[in-house]
Amino acid sequence: QVQFVESGGGLVQPGGSLRLSCAASGSIFSSYAMGWYRQVPEKQRELVALIRSGGRTNYADSVKGRFTISGDTAKNTVYLQMNSLKPDDTAVYYCNIGAAGAVYWGKGILVTVSS
Repeated sequence: QVQFVESGGGLVQPGGSLRLSCAASGSIFSSYAMGWYRQVPEKQRELVALIRSGGRTNYADSVKGRFTISGDTAKNTVYLQMNSLKPDDTAVYYCNIGAAGAVYWGKGILVTVSS
C-alpha cells in the first residue's frame, strides 16, 4: 500500500506563486519518475511536469518558464514551484509516481487562481 502526503494548494491571485509538495511512502520499488498532473471538470487529466531518476525534466508547453519541478525519486518526494500563476492554471493537481510494475496517484490538491 502506498500513502501520499500532498500539500501547498489553495487560493492565489493571478501573478502569484504556490509551491506544491508530495511525499510518498509504502511499497514503492524502483521508482523511475515522479510528476504532477492536473485536471479540470469535464477534461482529461494532463501532464504538468515530470522528473525522472537522474534529474531529467519535462514540462507542458503551457507552464514552461513559469513552473519548476524538483525532487528525488529515490526518496519519493517531489515539488512543484508555480510562479506567475494564471486563472487557466486552476485545477486539481495530482502527484504521480512511476515505479516498477505500477503507477501510483495521490488524491489531488486544489489550486485556485482568482482575483
